Amino acid sequence: MFRVFGCVAALVCLAAGSAGGDEVRLRVWLDTPGGDLPFELSVVDDRAVIRNGVERIEIDGVRWSDDSDGFVVPFEHYDSELMLRRSGEGMYSGTFIKMRGGDNTARVVAHARQIGSLGSPEARFDPIPESAGEGGFAGRWRVAFESSEDPAVGVFEVDDDGGARGTFLTTTGDYRHLAGRVDGQMLRLSTFDGAHAFLFRATMRDDGGLSGDFWSGNWWHETWSAERDDDAALPDGFGVSVWNADAAAGLRFPDTAGIERAVDDPALRGEVTILDVFGTWCPNCADATDLLVEYERVYGARGLRVIGLAFELTDDFERSVRQVERHQRRHGAAWPVLIVGAADKKLAGRAFPALDRVRSYPTLIFLDREGRVRGVHTGFSGPATGGAHRAMRDRFESLIDELLGEAD
Repeated sequence: MFRVFGCVAALVCLAAGSAGGDEVRLRVWLDTPGGDLPFELSVVDDRAVIRNGVERIEIDGVRWSDDSDGFVVPFEHYDSELMLRRSGEGMYSGTFIKMRGGDNTARVVAHARQIGSLGSPEARFDPIPESAGEGGFAGRWRVAFESSEDPAVGVFEVDDDGGARGTFLTTTGDYRHLAGRVDGQMLRLSTFDGAHAFLFRATMRDDGGLSGDFWSGNWWHETWSAERDDDAALPDGFGVSVWNADAAAGLRFPDTAGIERAVDDPALRGEVTILDVFGTWCPNCADATDLLVEYERVYGARGLRVIGLAFELTDDFERSVRQVERHQRRHGAAWPVLIVGAADKKLAGRAFPALDRVRSYPTLIFLDREGRVRGVHTGFSGPATGGAHRAMRDRFESLIDELLGEAD
């Protein structure tokens, strides 16, 4: 983690402190090649809340400068942080710093201005003058991203005041809670959660389709297009990846104490076990962890157990353990985690040949009481996807009930 805000940026070195109990409400934006990437932030004492539409992300441990004119919001579970300092009347400037793997650390210039209230479309994107009406963006869309041959689905809602929200579903996961606004023929959406920093822009074409751009921080840009399709859907997540039982036999990895453990070690497993292939850097994995915590609480007494298989941003074992422990604490997860290797999917596939290919984080593997794999689910549709999330949960819970019924 970086603790260099004041020293390197010629500002002030920060320590634990307080803003004096007054709420600071801010429209924050990151500088990207695509323009401002905005989100809403409120800070009171040592607690911050990030807002992305209906989503609220609470962060503890905010550190204030001695003069209360600057603060750091730490996203320790993602190895990133947002640093802001007052630069004028109601204005702040600073930096978002994020570990992206190895020696690759991203730094994005950040700004903020104090606002009276949160939650309105104007609190996120500034209106585009002389843009009237809603261009027909609401609904379901078949999406093609420039960088991928896999299908994707866009789902958008638009309010009467122009406020917009939605997400994109892909075979590897969803883009979580996006929020923004519509101005005439222009749709703008963004999200920020300490790991993702996404900006989407789309223009309505004359033929009724969409032409769009997507920026991730200041390190990625691609184009996308969409056609309206009320039946747009993804392939079944249970039919994508294949389990290789022979390759899985005897696979061993260190746990967080450094002790080599076999994936099929009976001491780790329950009567029914879910293997969670995940990374602590991955917000979709965080959503999956929350669901698995719920499942252990509901089904644990009947014999359900979860084992985490962590793929991290670096091959530094101590750092990986630190991030796993932070992740587990944040989500209240108590199950054992094995440190498998680096998150790079080619390296991951060699480290974990039990899958024909590591396609997605998370991937959930369901085992019966005999240790036989009964289902492999690739990708995750999180709460932002609405009906897709509920349908996925129904599939999971039906399978868990079936396996536990056999165990009973």
